[in-house]
Amino acid sequence: MADPKGFLNHGREVAKTRPVEERVKDWNEVYVPGSLLPIISKQASRCMDCGIPFCHNGCPLGNLIPEWNDYAYREDWQAAQERLHATNNFPEFTGRLCPAPCESACVLGINQPPVTIKNVEVSIIDKAWETGDVAPQIPERLSGKTVAVIGSGPAGLAAAQQLTRAGHTVAVYERADRVGGLLRYGIPEFKMEKRHINRRIEQMRAEGTRFRTGVEIGRDLKAGDLRKRYDAVVIAAGATTARDLPVPGRELQGIYQAMEYLPLANKVQEGDYVTAPISAEGKHVVVIGGGDTGADCVGTAHRQGAASVTQLEIMPRPGEERDAVRQPWPTFPMLYKVTSAHEEGGERVYAVSTTHFEGDEDGNVQWLHMSEVEFVDGKLTPKPGTERKIPAQLVTLAMGFTGTDRENGLVDQFGLELDARGNIARDADFQTNVPGVFVAGDAGRGQSLIVWAIAEGRSAARGADSFLTGASELPAPIRPTDRALAV
Repeated sequence: MADPKGFLNHGREVAKTRPVEERVKDWNEVYVPGSLLPIISKQASRCMDCGIPFCHNGCPLGNLIPEWNDYAYREDWQAAQERLHATNNFPEFTGRLCPAPCESACVLGINQPPVTIKNVEVSIIDKAWETGDVAPQIPERLSGKTVAVIGSGPAGLAAAQQLTRAGHTVAVYERADRVGGLLRYGIPEFKMEKRHINRRIEQMRAEGTRFRTGVEIGRDLKAGDLRKRYDAVVIAAGATTARDLPVPGRELQGIYQAMEYLPLANKVQEGDYVTAPISAEGKHVVVIGGGDTGADCVGTAHRQGAASVTQLEIMPRPGEERDAVRQPWPTFPMLYKVTSAHEEGGERVYAVSTTHFEGDEDGNVQWLHMSEVEFVDGKLTPKPGTERKIPAQLVTLAMGFTGTDRENGLVDQFGLELDARGNIARDADFQTNVPGVFVAGDAGRGQSLIVWAIAEGRSAARGADSFLTGASELPAPIRPTDRALAV
């Protein structure tokens, strides 16, 4: 145990953020560099080393949290990163982007603020990179088997790294021009600088993983041809079909899906553009959708110099504290969350629904009309007399995703079966109805969190490894049917 009295002697401290007026002028990460290490040992000491650590259940990766908390408390960074990497291929991604269901399940959190697990995690891995402890793990021998991984998001990268380390020859196919999937183009730089992706990719290349960018399976390369080249295939193409808003005026110019808007801002940071082709500069911006993707749009609009930013959410505003009856510990509660983007300004409006858009004579959106909604007989219904309009010269739709891409032909060319939710169906080993073809991540699970994607990639890798060799020693942290802790 780290410190038997740690949780009694120390309160919760989180990473410090840079002043708003400073950070909105650049695209660097919002946190003060180096601010965690001076406090992280004390924060790690708050871990109680529970007899039954529910943080393990909150995290689908099964992270050995009490163990690396203990090592962090003792400042044994080498041992800490080894325990961290034992269950997680990319802790620098999850430590920055995951909403930390492990913290919601922390036993200390029953009656105190929980341990800052996420901050401890990112401190350990950043220290490991700094000291050179993150090295390529090159397999001792090759199996002679080949695997194609479709998609280079967290699920695809995790599957590829596991299979490469098992001795297989792995090629990752990515339809974008750079590796990383939504990590690269969906997550703004101020949440995670892309240098973190780049150095992992270099590690994977050194281990033997090959990357093929700008190749879309189904269009540029047919599924049948891919199957002929490889002994197994892992599909980790994500759930990229965005939910739309079919209301009058949707066809007006200036209304975009979030994943049309965000990637262009990231491409500016990559040096592809001087200014984003879709920019919020000087415009009244409305973001429809109250989740993390919506918050990413808010923060991006601030940095582009928007005149105003308004975020709309159809559901009522959540409470600021856990409801012990409806959302009991250790489930992941839906709470009112103020992200770094919300700290930077803008207005958040809850329990409203867009009725239609209004444009100018040139077909550009100018106004968004909305009304308040309430639950009537279990359904969200407009409240009469609450209609109003707000200026909207740029609208981003951040309402989630409905499933994997069907237009490129990947699903049909492989002959894949879908489940009732429209996701690619798989068996207990993550194998589809087509022998040798596996699926991991959002393509099989539906839209989910980064920790679930990595866990799926690791588990699908075990299924593929077993298919190729008859047995596998790779870990499988979850089953396809596993779900987050819920009431």
